[in-house]
Amino acid sequence: MKLLHDLVRARAASGVPAVTAGDGALTYAGLDAEADRLGHRLSASGVAAGDRVALWLPKSTVAVVAMQAVLRLGAAYVPVDPLSPVDRAVQVLGDCAPAVVITTPEGAQALEGRFPTLCVTLGGGPVEPLPPVRCSPDDLAYVLYTSGSTGVPKGVRISHRNAMAFVEWAAAELRAGPADRFANHAPLHFDLSVLDLYVAFLAGASVHLVPQETAYAPRLLVELMAARRTTVWYSVPSALVLMARDGGLLTAELPDLRAVLFAGEPYPVAHLRALRARFPAVRLLNLYGPTETNVCTFYEVGEVPDDWTHPAPIGRACSGDRVWAERDDGTPSPPGEEGELVVDGPTVMLGYHGAPPHRGPYRTGDRVVLRDGDYHYLGRRDHLVKIRGNRVELGDVEAALQSHPAVSEVAVAVVGSGVEARLTAYVVSEDGCAFDLLDAKRHCAGLLPRHMIVDRVHVLAGLPRTANGKVDRRALTDAGPP
Repeated sequence: MKLLHDLVRARAASGVPAVTAGDGALTYAGLDAEADRLGHRLSASGVAAGDRVALWLPKSTVAVVAMQAVLRLGAAYVPVDPLSPVDRAVQVLGDCAPAVVITTPEGAQALEGRFPTLCVTLGGGPVEPLPPVRCSPDDLAYVLYTSGSTGVPKGVRISHRNAMAFVEWAAAELRAGPADRFANHAPLHFDLSVLDLYVAFLAGASVHLVPQETAYAPRLLVELMAARRTTVWYSVPSALVLMARDGGLLTAELPDLRAVLFAGEPYPVAHLRALRARFPAVRLLNLYGPTETNVCTFYEVGEVPDDWTHPAPIGRACSGDRVWAERDDGTPSPPGEEGELVVDGPTVMLGYHGAPPHRGPYRTGDRVVLRDGDYHYLGRRDHLVKIRGNRVELGDVEAALQSHPAVSEVAVAVVGSGVEARLTAYVVSEDGCAFDLLDAKRHCAGLLPRHMIVDRVHVLAGLPRTANGKVDRRALTDAGPP
Protein backbone atom coordinates (compact mmCIF):
# COMPACT_ATOMS: atom_id res chain seq x y z
CA MET A 1 0.00 0.00 0.00
CA LYS A 2 1.18 3.53 -0.77
CA LEU A 3 1.86 5.85 2.15
CA LEU A 4 0.71 9.46 2.24
CA HIS A 5 4.16 10.90 1.52
CA ASP A 6 4.70 8.51 -1.40
CA LEU A 7 2.10 10.42 -3.41
CA VAL A 8 4.25 13.53 -3.83
CA ARG A 9 7.51 11.59 -4.10
CA ALA A 10 6.07 9.69 -7.07
CA ARG A 11 5.82 12.99 -8.96
CA ALA A 12 9.04 14.56 -7.69
CA ALA A 13 10.33 15.34 -11.18
CA SER A 14 7.12 17.03 -12.30
CA GLY A 15 7.00 20.75 -12.88
CA VAL A 16 3.20 20.86 -12.91
CA PRO A 17 1.41 22.81 -10.16
CA ALA A 18 0.80 20.93 -6.92
CA VAL A 19 -0.42 23.49 -4.37
CA THR A 20 -1.27 27.17 -4.37
CA ALA A 21 -2.06 29.34 -1.37
CA GLY A 22 -1.92 32.90 -0.20
CA ASP A 23 1.82 32.63 0.39
CA GLY A 24 2.64 31.33 -3.09
CA ALA A 25 2.63 28.20 -5.21
CA LEU A 26 4.70 25.04 -5.51
CA THR A 27 5.09 22.52 -8.29
CA TYR A 28 5.39 18.86 -7.41
CA ALA A 29 9.16 19.16 -7.83
CA GLY A 30 9.20 22.21 -5.57
CA LEU A 31 7.01 20.59 -2.93
CA ASP A 32 9.22 17.49 -2.94
CA ALA A 33 12.42 19.52 -2.53
CA GLU A 34 11.00 21.76 0.20
CA ALA A 35 9.72 18.73 2.13
CA ASP A 36 13.19 17.18 2.02
CA ARG A 37 14.80 20.46 3.08
CA LEU A 38 12.49 20.85 6.08
CA GLY A 39 12.84 17.15 6.86
CA HIS A 40 16.60 17.59 7.26
CA ARG A 41 16.00 20.50 9.67
CA LEU A 42 13.54 18.47 11.70
CA SER A 43 15.90 15.50 11.81
CA ALA A 44 18.72 17.77 13.00
CA SER A 45 16.34 19.00 15.73
CA GLY A 46 15.93 15.43 16.95
CA VAL A 47 12.64 14.45 15.30
CA ALA A 48 12.60 10.73 14.58
CA ALA A 49 10.21 7.99 13.51
CA GLY A 50 7.30 7.62 15.92
CA ASP A 51 7.43 11.22 17.13
CA ARG A 52 4.61 13.73 16.83
CA VAL A 53 5.15 17.17 15.35
CA ALA A 54 2.53 19.85 15.89
CA LEU A 55 1.70 22.35 13.15
CA TRP A 56 0.36 25.63 14.55
CA LEU A 57 0.30 27.41 11.23
CA PRO A 58 -2.11 29.28 8.97
CA LYS A 59 -3.29 27.57 5.80
CA SER A 60 -0.27 27.92 3.54
CA THR A 61 2.21 26.13 1.32
CA VAL A 62 4.45 26.04 4.41
CA ALA A 63 1.85 23.94 6.24
CA VAL A 64 1.60 21.46 3.36
CA VAL A 65 5.39 21.22 3.14
CA ALA A 66 5.51 20.58 6.88
CA MET A 67 3.02 17.71 6.61
CA GLN A 68 5.12 16.02 3.95
CA ALA A 69 8.39 16.61 5.82
CA VAL A 70 7.06 15.10 9.03
CA LEU A 71 5.68 12.03 7.27
CA ARG A 72 8.98 11.42 5.46
CA LEU A 73 10.70 11.01 8.82
CA GLY A 74 8.21 8.33 9.89
CA ALA A 75 6.69 10.80 12.35
CA ALA A 76 3.08 11.99 12.61
CA TYR A 77 1.79 15.54 12.26
CA VAL A 78 -0.78 17.20 14.52
CA PRO A 79 -2.48 20.22 12.93
CA VAL A 80 -3.64 22.73 15.54
CA ASP A 81 -6.33 25.30 14.79
CA PRO A 82 -4.37 28.48 13.98
CA LEU A 83 -7.29 30.59 15.24
CA SER A 84 -7.40 28.86 18.62
CA PRO A 85 -6.83 30.96 21.72
CA VAL A 86 -3.36 30.34 23.10
CA ASP A 87 -4.71 28.47 26.12
CA ARG A 88 -6.67 26.09 23.89
CA ALA A 89 -3.66 25.49 21.66
CA VAL A 90 -1.51 24.84 24.72
CA GLN A 91 -4.09 22.32 25.94
CA VAL A 92 -3.84 20.38 22.67
CA LEU A 93 -0.05 20.64 22.58
CA GLY A 94 0.22 19.48 26.16
CA ASP A 95 -1.88 16.44 25.35
CA CYS A 96 -0.06 15.38 22.18
CA ALA A 97 3.45 16.10 23.60
CA PRO A 98 5.10 17.06 20.30
CA ALA A 99 8.82 16.73 19.69
CA VAL A 100 8.59 20.20 18.17
CA VAL A 101 5.94 22.75 17.20
CA ILE A 102 6.27 24.21 13.71
CA THR A 103 4.78 27.68 13.91
CA THR A 104 5.15 31.33 13.02
CA PRO A 105 7.37 33.78 14.93
CA GLU A 106 4.19 35.15 16.53
CA GLY A 107 3.14 31.64 17.52
CA ALA A 108 6.54 30.90 19.04
CA GLN A 109 6.35 34.10 21.06
CA ALA A 110 2.84 33.27 22.30
CA LEU A 111 3.97 29.83 23.51
CA GLU A 112 6.59 31.51 25.72
CA GLY A 113 9.04 28.63 25.60
CA ARG A 114 6.59 26.01 26.88
CA PHE A 115 7.34 23.80 23.86
CA PRO A 116 10.29 23.57 21.47
CA THR A 117 9.40 25.52 18.33
CA LEU A 118 10.65 25.81 14.77
CA CYS A 119 9.81 28.64 12.37
CA VAL A 120 10.01 27.89 8.66
CA THR A 121 10.67 29.88 5.51
CA LEU A 122 10.74 28.19 2.14
CA GLY A 123 13.51 28.40 -0.41
CA GLY A 124 17.22 27.65 -0.53
CA GLY A 125 19.78 25.84 -2.58
CA PRO A 126 19.79 22.25 -3.79
CA VAL A 127 18.97 19.68 -1.16
CA GLU A 128 19.75 15.98 -0.80
CA PRO A 129 16.72 13.68 -0.66
CA LEU A 130 15.92 12.40 2.78
CA PRO A 131 17.03 8.81 3.31
CA PRO A 132 14.04 6.47 3.27
CA VAL A 133 12.58 5.50 6.63
CA ARG A 134 10.93 2.13 7.18
CA CYS A 135 7.21 2.83 7.58
CA SER A 136 4.25 0.52 7.85
CA PRO A 137 0.77 1.34 6.55
CA ASP A 138 -0.39 0.87 10.13
CA ASP A 139 1.96 3.54 11.49
CA LEU A 140 0.43 6.73 12.80
CA ALA A 141 0.21 9.43 10.09
CA TYR A 142 -1.61 12.28 11.82
CA VAL A 143 -3.73 13.19 14.84
CA LEU A 144 -6.86 15.34 14.50
CA TYR A 145 -8.24 16.90 17.67
CA THR A 146 -12.00 17.05 18.10
CA SER A 147 -14.21 18.56 20.76
CA GLY A 148 -14.17 16.46 23.93
CA SER A 149 -17.16 15.61 26.13
CA THR A 150 -15.62 16.94 29.35
CA GLY A 151 -13.98 20.14 28.16
CA VAL A 152 -10.85 18.25 27.10
CA PRO A 153 -10.08 17.87 23.36
CA LYS A 154 -9.66 14.31 22.05
CA GLY A 155 -6.94 13.38 19.57
CA VAL A 156 -8.10 10.95 16.87
CA ARG A 157 -5.16 8.82 15.71
CA ILE A 158 -5.21 8.03 11.98
CA SER A 159 -2.80 5.65 10.25
CA HIS A 160 -1.59 5.72 6.66
CA ARG A 161 -3.85 2.72 5.98
CA ASN A 162 -6.87 4.52 7.47
CA ALA A 163 -6.31 7.58 5.29
CA MET A 164 -5.32 5.80 2.08
CA ALA A 165 -8.37 3.54 2.12
CA PHE A 166 -10.52 6.65 1.83
CA VAL A 167 -8.18 8.55 -0.51
CA GLU A 168 -7.95 5.70 -3.02
CA TRP A 169 -11.72 5.17 -2.96
CA ALA A 170 -12.41 8.90 -3.45
CA ALA A 171 -9.89 9.20 -6.30
CA ALA A 172 -11.48 6.26 -8.10
CA GLU A 173 -15.05 7.45 -7.46
CA LEU A 174 -14.23 10.94 -8.76
CA ARG A 175 -12.09 9.58 -11.59
CA ALA A 176 -9.58 12.22 -10.54
CA GLY A 177 -6.81 13.09 -12.98
CA PRO A 178 -3.93 15.52 -13.52
CA ALA A 179 -6.23 18.10 -15.12
CA ASP A 180 -8.32 18.45 -11.95
CA ARG A 181 -8.10 21.52 -9.74
CA PHE A 182 -9.30 20.85 -6.19
CA ALA A 183 -10.41 23.67 -3.92
CA ASN A 184 -9.42 23.19 -0.27
CA HIS A 185 -12.10 25.02 1.72
CA ALA A 186 -11.77 23.16 5.04
CA PRO A 187 -9.15 24.09 7.65
CA LEU A 188 -6.19 21.71 7.71
CA HIS A 189 -7.17 20.47 11.19
CA PHE A 190 -10.60 19.42 9.82
CA ASP A 191 -10.84 15.94 8.26
CA LEU A 192 -12.46 17.23 5.06
CA SER A 193 -9.03 18.56 4.04
CA VAL A 194 -7.70 14.99 3.70
CA LEU A 195 -9.61 14.53 0.45
CA ASP A 196 -8.57 17.86 -1.01
CA LEU A 197 -4.85 17.33 -0.44
CA TYR A 198 -4.24 13.65 -0.87
CA VAL A 199 -6.69 12.83 -3.64
CA ALA A 200 -5.14 15.70 -5.59
CA PHE A 201 -1.63 14.35 -4.92
CA LEU A 202 -2.62 10.78 -5.82
CA ALA A 203 -4.03 12.01 -9.14
CA GLY A 204 -1.21 14.44 -9.89
CA ALA A 205 -3.75 17.27 -9.80
CA SER A 206 -3.44 20.70 -8.19
CA VAL A 207 -5.00 21.81 -4.91
CA HIS A 208 -5.81 25.45 -4.19
CA LEU A 209 -6.01 26.42 -0.52
CA VAL A 210 -8.86 28.80 0.28
CA PRO A 211 -7.52 31.47 2.66
CA GLN A 212 -8.93 30.93 6.13
CA GLU A 213 -10.03 34.55 6.43
CA THR A 214 -12.28 34.17 3.36
CA ALA A 215 -13.72 30.76 4.22
CA TYR A 216 -17.17 32.27 4.89
CA ALA A 217 -16.96 35.28 2.56
CA PRO A 218 -19.38 33.92 -0.05
CA ARG A 219 -18.71 36.28 -2.96
CA LEU A 220 -14.95 35.84 -2.62
CA LEU A 221 -15.39 32.07 -2.59
CA VAL A 222 -17.37 32.09 -5.82
CA GLU A 223 -14.83 34.42 -7.41
CA LEU A 224 -12.06 32.06 -6.33
CA MET A 225 -13.87 29.08 -7.90
CA ALA A 226 -14.08 30.94 -11.18
CA ALA A 227 -10.53 32.32 -11.09
CA ARG A 228 -8.97 28.95 -10.22
CA ARG A 229 -11.23 27.11 -12.68
CA THR A 230 -12.16 24.69 -9.89
CA THR A 231 -13.20 21.23 -11.02
CA VAL A 232 -13.84 19.63 -7.60
CA TRP A 233 -15.29 21.50 -4.62
CA TYR A 234 -15.69 19.96 -1.14
CA SER A 235 -17.07 21.77 1.89
CA VAL A 236 -19.73 21.76 4.56
CA PRO A 237 -23.21 22.51 3.19
CA SER A 238 -23.50 25.79 5.12
CA ALA A 239 -20.66 27.26 3.05
CA LEU A 240 -22.43 26.32 -0.18
CA VAL A 241 -25.73 27.73 1.12
CA LEU A 242 -24.03 31.05 1.86
CA MET A 243 -22.36 31.03 -1.55
CA ALA A 244 -25.73 30.47 -3.22
CA ARG A 245 -27.60 32.99 -1.10
CA ASP A 246 -25.06 35.81 -0.89
CA GLY A 247 -22.22 34.98 -3.28
CA GLY A 248 -23.87 34.52 -6.67
CA LEU A 249 -23.09 30.81 -6.94
CA LEU A 250 -26.35 30.07 -8.75
CA THR A 251 -25.68 32.67 -11.43
CA ALA A 252 -21.91 32.26 -11.78
CA GLU A 253 -20.33 30.82 -14.90
CA LEU A 254 -18.28 27.82 -13.75
CA PRO A 255 -17.76 25.72 -16.88
CA ASP A 256 -14.95 23.64 -15.37
CA LEU A 257 -16.86 22.53 -12.27
CA ARG A 258 -17.65 18.81 -12.50
CA ALA A 259 -18.14 17.64 -8.89
CA VAL A 260 -19.44 19.24 -5.70
CA LEU A 261 -18.98 17.22 -2.52
CA PHE A 262 -20.37 18.09 0.88
CA ALA A 263 -20.23 16.59 4.37
CA GLY A 264 -20.43 17.46 8.04
CA GLU A 265 -24.12 18.30 8.34
CA PRO A 266 -27.40 17.76 6.45
CA TYR A 267 -27.86 19.90 3.33
CA PRO A 268 -31.17 21.84 3.53
CA VAL A 269 -33.38 20.33 0.86
CA ALA A 270 -34.56 23.59 -0.71
CA HIS A 271 -30.98 24.76 -1.17
CA LEU A 272 -29.87 21.38 -2.50
CA ARG A 273 -32.72 21.42 -5.00
CA ALA A 274 -31.63 24.85 -6.24
CA LEU A 275 -28.02 23.72 -6.59
CA ARG A 276 -29.12 20.61 -8.52
CA ALA A 277 -31.24 22.71 -10.86
CA ARG A 278 -28.45 25.20 -11.55
CA PHE A 279 -25.77 22.58 -12.22
CA PRO A 280 -27.59 19.59 -13.77
CA ALA A 281 -24.40 18.05 -15.22
CA VAL A 282 -22.28 18.41 -12.06
CA ARG A 283 -21.96 15.40 -9.76
CA LEU A 284 -23.29 16.07 -6.26
CA LEU A 285 -21.96 13.71 -3.58
CA ASN A 286 -23.09 13.63 0.03
CA LEU A 287 -20.25 12.13 2.12
CA TYR A 288 -20.68 10.93 5.68
CA GLY A 289 -18.38 9.84 8.47
CA PRO A 290 -17.12 11.06 11.84
CA THR A 291 -13.44 11.93 12.22
CA GLU A 292 -12.94 8.50 13.81
CA THR A 293 -13.82 6.77 10.51
CA ASN A 294 -13.24 9.47 7.90
CA VAL A 295 -15.77 8.92 5.09
CA CYS A 296 -17.52 5.58 5.44
CA THR A 297 -20.73 6.13 3.42
CA PHE A 298 -21.73 8.25 0.45
CA TYR A 299 -24.77 9.10 -1.63
CA GLU A 300 -24.82 10.59 -5.10
CA VAL A 301 -27.65 13.08 -5.48
CA GLY A 302 -29.61 12.75 -8.70
CA GLU A 303 -32.90 14.55 -8.96
CA VAL A 304 -34.25 16.30 -5.87
CA PRO A 305 -38.00 15.69 -6.13
CA ASP A 306 -40.45 18.36 -5.02
CA ASP A 307 -41.85 16.02 -2.38
CA TRP A 308 -38.50 15.59 -0.62
CA THR A 309 -38.81 17.02 2.87
CA HIS A 310 -35.84 15.37 4.56
CA PRO A 311 -32.14 15.84 3.75
CA ALA A 312 -30.45 13.60 1.22
CA PRO A 313 -29.56 10.11 2.46
CA ILE A 314 -26.04 9.40 3.67
CA GLY A 315 -26.17 6.38 1.39
CA ARG A 316 -24.18 3.19 1.56
CA ALA A 317 -20.75 1.96 2.58
CA CYS A 318 -17.57 3.07 0.82
CA SER A 319 -13.79 3.13 1.37
CA GLY A 320 -13.80 -0.63 1.89
CA ASP A 321 -15.87 -0.32 5.08
CA ARG A 322 -18.92 -2.23 6.30
CA VAL A 323 -21.76 -0.33 7.96
CA TRP A 324 -24.91 -1.46 9.72
CA ALA A 325 -27.46 -0.23 12.23
CA GLU A 326 -27.94 -1.72 15.70
CA ARG A 327 -30.73 -1.54 18.22
CA ASP A 328 -29.97 -0.52 21.80
CA ASP A 329 -29.63 -4.21 22.71
CA GLY A 330 -26.89 -4.70 20.11
CA THR A 331 -28.96 -6.69 17.62
CA PRO A 332 -29.14 -5.54 13.98
CA SER A 333 -31.89 -3.10 13.06
CA PRO A 334 -33.82 -4.36 10.04
CA PRO A 335 -34.62 -2.03 7.13
CA GLY A 336 -37.12 0.61 8.17
CA GLU A 337 -36.21 0.47 11.86
CA GLU A 338 -34.07 3.11 13.57
CA GLY A 339 -30.70 2.11 14.99
CA GLU A 340 -27.21 3.38 15.76
CA LEU A 341 -24.80 3.32 12.81
CA VAL A 342 -21.79 1.06 13.35
CA VAL A 343 -18.70 1.05 11.11
CA ASP A 344 -16.01 -1.57 10.63
CA GLY A 345 -13.19 -1.59 8.12
CA PRO A 346 -9.92 0.01 7.05
CA THR A 347 -10.85 3.64 7.77
CA VAL A 348 -11.64 3.08 11.47
CA MET A 349 -9.13 4.99 13.60
CA LEU A 350 -6.25 3.53 15.59
CA GLY A 351 -7.79 5.07 18.72
CA TYR A 352 -7.64 8.25 20.77
CA HIS A 353 -4.30 9.68 21.77
CA GLY A 354 -3.40 8.64 25.29
CA ALA A 355 -6.07 5.92 25.38
CA PRO A 356 -5.85 2.19 24.65
CA PRO A 357 -5.91 1.22 20.95
CA HIS A 358 -9.34 0.98 19.40
CA ARG A 359 -10.34 -2.56 18.51
CA GLY A 360 -13.17 -3.71 16.31
CA PRO A 361 -16.14 -1.75 14.96
CA TYR A 362 -16.76 1.90 15.82
CA ARG A 363 -20.13 3.00 17.15
CA THR A 364 -20.84 6.42 15.67
CA GLY A 365 -23.56 7.56 18.06
CA ASP A 366 -25.61 8.58 15.01
CA ARG A 367 -29.18 7.39 14.59
CA VAL A 368 -30.04 6.10 11.13
CA VAL A 369 -32.64 4.10 9.27
CA LEU A 370 -32.14 1.96 6.15
CA ARG A 371 -34.60 2.56 3.32
CA ASP A 372 -34.30 1.23 -0.24
CA GLY A 373 -30.66 0.31 0.27
CA ASP A 374 -29.56 3.73 1.57
CA TYR A 375 -29.05 4.93 5.12
CA HIS A 376 -30.82 8.09 6.22
CA TYR A 377 -29.40 10.19 9.05
CA LEU A 378 -31.83 10.93 11.89
CA GLY A 379 -29.66 12.71 14.46
CA ARG A 380 -27.21 12.22 17.31
CA ARG A 381 -27.67 9.86 20.22
CA ASP A 382 -25.83 12.20 22.54
CA HIS A 383 -25.22 15.91 22.72
CA LEU A 384 -22.46 16.10 20.12
CA VAL A 385 -23.72 18.40 17.40
CA LYS A 386 -22.61 20.12 14.21
CA ILE A 387 -22.63 23.89 13.81
CA ARG A 388 -21.89 25.06 10.26
CA GLY A 389 -20.00 21.83 9.71
CA ASN A 390 -17.88 22.07 12.86
CA ARG A 391 -18.19 19.34 15.45
CA VAL A 392 -19.17 20.74 18.85
CA GLU A 393 -19.62 18.81 22.08
CA LEU A 394 -22.15 20.76 24.10
CA GLY A 395 -20.47 19.67 27.33
CA ASP A 396 -17.27 21.36 26.17
CA VAL A 397 -19.06 24.69 25.78
CA GLU A 398 -20.94 24.22 29.03
CA ALA A 399 -17.70 23.51 30.89
CA ALA A 400 -16.23 26.80 29.66
CA LEU A 401 -19.30 28.84 30.56
CA GLN A 402 -19.64 27.10 33.92
CA SER A 403 -16.19 28.39 34.87
CA HIS A 404 -17.46 31.99 34.85
CA PRO A 405 -18.00 33.19 38.43
CA ALA A 406 -21.44 34.63 37.61
CA VAL A 407 -22.80 31.34 36.23
CA SER A 408 -24.59 28.97 38.57
CA GLU A 409 -26.00 26.54 36.03
CA VAL A 410 -25.87 26.34 32.26
CA ALA A 411 -27.22 24.22 29.43
CA VAL A 412 -26.26 24.72 25.80
CA ALA A 413 -28.40 23.72 22.85
CA VAL A 414 -28.62 24.31 19.11
CA VAL A 415 -31.56 26.42 17.97
CA GLY A 416 -32.39 26.32 14.27
CA SER A 417 -30.74 24.22 11.58
CA GLY A 418 -28.24 24.47 8.75
CA VAL A 419 -26.81 27.91 8.14
CA GLU A 420 -29.41 29.38 10.54
CA ALA A 421 -28.29 27.18 13.47
CA ARG A 422 -27.33 29.13 16.57
CA LEU A 423 -25.45 27.86 19.59
CA THR A 424 -27.58 29.05 22.48
CA ALA A 425 -26.73 29.10 26.18
CA TYR A 426 -29.44 28.94 28.84
CA VAL A 427 -27.93 30.31 32.02
CA VAL A 428 -28.96 30.47 35.66
CA SER A 429 -26.81 33.19 37.18
CA GLU A 430 -25.49 33.42 40.70
CA ASP A 431 -27.67 35.55 42.99
CA GLY A 432 -27.12 39.21 42.35
CA CYS A 433 -24.85 38.62 39.33
CA ALA A 434 -25.52 39.90 35.84
CA PHE A 435 -24.55 37.79 32.84
CA ASP A 436 -25.19 38.44 29.16
CA LEU A 437 -23.92 37.54 25.68
CA LEU A 438 -21.01 39.96 25.86
CA ASP A 439 -19.88 38.36 29.14
CA ALA A 440 -20.10 34.91 27.55
CA LYS A 441 -18.12 35.88 24.46
CA ARG A 442 -15.41 37.66 26.46
CA HIS A 443 -15.02 34.74 28.83
CA CYS A 444 -14.99 32.00 26.18
CA ALA A 445 -12.74 33.84 23.73
CA GLY A 446 -9.72 32.64 25.69
CA LEU A 447 -11.03 29.12 26.23
CA LEU A 448 -12.71 27.89 23.05
CA PRO A 449 -12.28 27.99 19.27
CA ARG A 450 -14.41 30.60 17.57
CA HIS A 451 -16.93 28.10 16.21
CA MET A 452 -17.70 26.97 19.78
CA ILE A 453 -18.49 30.43 21.21
CA VAL A 454 -22.21 30.81 21.82
CA ASP A 455 -24.36 33.01 19.57
CA ARG A 456 -27.09 33.73 22.10
CA VAL A 457 -27.58 33.78 25.88
CA HIS A 458 -30.90 33.51 27.70
CA VAL A 459 -30.91 33.98 31.49
CA LEU A 460 -33.48 31.80 33.28
CA ALA A 461 -34.63 31.44 36.86
CA GLY A 462 -34.01 27.69 36.60
CA LEU A 463 -33.36 24.97 34.03
CA PRO A 464 -36.17 22.58 33.07
CA ARG A 465 -35.42 18.99 34.00
CA THR A 466 -36.73 15.56 33.16
CA ALA A 467 -38.19 13.17 35.71
CA ASN A 468 -34.75 11.64 36.39
CA GLY A 469 -33.19 15.03 37.10
CA LYS A 470 -31.37 15.61 33.84
CA VAL A 471 -31.63 18.89 32.01
CA ASP A 472 -34.52 18.71 29.56
CA ARG A 473 -32.87 20.15 26.45
CA ARG A 474 -35.89 19.51 24.28
CA ALA A 475 -38.02 21.64 26.60
CA LEU A 476 -35.45 24.43 26.28
CA THR A 477 -35.43 24.46 22.49
CA ASP A 478 -39.15 23.68 22.01
CA ALA A 479 -40.15 26.62 24.17
CA GLY A 480 -38.00 28.99 22.13
CA PRO A 481 -36.45 32.17 23.49
CA PRO A 482 -37.97 33.36 26.74
